[in-house]
Amino acid sequence: MIKVLIVEDSRTVSQYLEYILGNDPGIEIIGNVANGKMAVDFVKKNKPDIITMDIDMPVMNGLEATREIMSSIPVPIVIVTGSRDARNINLAVEALAAGALIVIEKPVGIGHPNEAERTKKLLSMVKTFSQVKVVKRKFEPKQKRPEITNAKPKINAGIPDVSEFLQKKYVAIGISTGGPQVLAEIFSQIPIGFPFPILVVQHISKGFLEGMVTWLNRLCQIPIHIASNAEVPLPGHIYFAPDSFQMGIRNDKIVLGKYEKDIIICPSVEALFNSLSINNAKDTIALLLTGMGNDGATGIKALKDAGAITIAQDKESSLVHGMPGEAIKLNGATYILNPAQIIELLLRIEKHTLNKRIYK
Repeated sequence: MIKVLIVEDSRTVSQYLEYILGNDPGIEIIGNVANGKMAVDFVKKNKPDIITMDIDMPVMNGLEATREIMSSIPVPIVIVTGSRDARNINLAVEALAAGALIVIEKPVGIGHPNEAERTKKLLSMVKTFSQVKVVKRKFEPKQKRPEITNAKPKINAGIPDVSEFLQKKYVAIGISTGGPQVLAEIFSQIPIGFPFPILVVQHISKGFLEGMVTWLNRLCQIPIHIASNAEVPLPGHIYFAPDSFQMGIRNDKIVLGKYEKDIIICPSVEALFNSLSINNAKDTIALLLTGMGNDGATGIKALKDAGAITIAQDKESSLVHGMPGEAIKLNGATYILNPAQIIELLLRIEKHTLNKRIYK
């Protein structure tokens, strides 16, 4: 039986969530509270398997409550919000970075055309993410650039000689659950002048990507964009696949499309990796980072076989090791690294490229 705490200030919405979740025989509602402070107090005395958390609440909002819970008594948290204004989208994205697992839209009421789909998704997410093992998070006022070390990964032969990376042209990243925090950690350390464009597919609920990009731009030195069709990706810029579009590269331009055969997820890591495998494999450094499922695993294997350098995130640092774990099982990873080692590698690439330009 999955024990759920509902955190929602609207009594009407909280009763409806209780009705939807409580009617599932595998779910037990053990609490229903009206703000973040009440949620924190509840978790200190009880142990839910998962929390559904609203964002815009009095006393303590969902972001503050998520930070408090994840830094003291961590519990899987699903953000369930109906807010669509920019402020609340930004708060929801920051809650993801604070340790929430996913943001989904609230069910909209019996009779609404989207109700069946949203109800099904809510039940699926509660059941799926209740099984995730979450860990305590530490929060600092400002993110600090990690000290460069000679730390070695637990698998493979450590961080490689950077010279093999300097011949490449693109960095491609696939990421899902746990992504915002990891991307913020990595991207905030990349300096202006990084020599390659970075292409990213991040699984995130529709409507929240723009808020995530805005939030990352506040943290990072290099520009971050939602990709546009036919634009030329510039070195030292980051491009995210937009909602409901597959992203690829053709003739050194970004190509956006609606569909790709046999790929259900959109945007999909697999679609990005497949495009690079066909057109630019030997020019690519591909990374598959934390995330549930297996999107991108066969694509990164194909990239490796075609001459790309491939990196999977290690299990210890992944919130969910599904995607990188599947890549490792398929022997699709040239290297297995944690975020600090990935940062070190990217900084070495930038440093060697800068030296090359200076002494040319």
